[in-house]
Amino acid sequence: MFSFEHTEYLYGLFIIIPLALLFLFVLHWKKKVKRSLGDEKLIDQLTKTYSAKRYKLKFLLILSAISLLIIATANLRKPVTGEKEKKGGIDVMIALDLSKSMWAEDVKPSRLEASKDFINSLFDRLGDDRVGLVLFAGRAFLQMPLTNDFSIAKLYISNASPDAVPMQGTVIGNALELCENSFNTQEKKYKSIILVTDGEDHDPHAIEILQQLSDNGIIVTTVGVGSAEGSPILEPGTNTYKVDMNGQTIMSKLNENELKQIAQSTGGIYQHLDNIPSAVNNISAVLNSMDKKAIEGNGDTKEYASLYPLFVLSALLILIAEIFIPEIKRNKN
Repeated sequence: MFSFEHTEYLYGLFIIIPLALLFLFVLHWKKKVKRSLGDEKLIDQLTKTYSAKRYKLKFLLILSAISLLIIATANLRKPVTGEKEKKGGIDVMIALDLSKSMWAEDVKPSRLEASKDFINSLFDRLGDDRVGLVLFAGRAFLQMPLTNDFSIAKLYISNASPDAVPMQGTVIGNALELCENSFNTQEKKYKSIILVTDGEDHDPHAIEILQQLSDNGIIVTTVGVGSAEGSPILEPGTNTYKVDMNGQTIMSKLNENELKQIAQSTGGIYQHLDNIPSAVNNISAVLNSMDKKAIEGNGDTKEYASLYPLFVLSALLILIAEIFIPEIKRNKN
């Protein structure tokens, strides 16, 4: 199906309207001048070699050339294939912790913002893989099913916030289970989960589900955000730290042991997020080492044949023709 790559340039065609009005004004002005000069029959006799029809034709040719050049800038194109594009990749589910402990600032500017930067950087390295997104705190929910549209994925990540999750906590097991349900259950490989969390709350269900994940060929890579020493949680907008029922400041600590156990149980790796580029490189290496499968694109045809050269050539030929069309008739004597 034909389409324009830059439809906004087609608004330039509106310039035809003032040009046509200007041309009509010139024709009216010529008639007015002709009447003001005196005897119209005498003037017609003196200008009998002038062709008003050719004058109008030349203008129409110029107008046509301008229109074709504007259309050329919009780049009319047609798909070179009607089939869905197939590439080699894997399916990657990102599970991002949105518990309020992710507001802790032992990782600058905060655990959550560092996690977002890491995930967006990882998206840039996933190539032909598909990605899905699960967000969790006291409950997990599927934010985005598997897709190869990374622009949408980045938009969801940028808007992720603990405020969007009414139930607080860290249900890692629920998040892992939801990620698993998002994969093709018929395949025993080509699947990976990237779990990004501080793992603050111990979740026994997370340990229980690991054998199931391993049996289904799902590799879980865990990314620990925070520090073992811990940090108070500064709630945005209040400038106050969270306190417990006794009024004591809550210290949120990274639970590395559980995250390491989760990764090791499925053949993945644990990565402490203290250096984003290094973490991206290490995890990308793990994903790239996995077997790839043929993955269909999102249904849009990626290859197009641009037709703008035809419009440019047509416009040039019309302009050349206009040059060789005289307004003066040939003398038939």
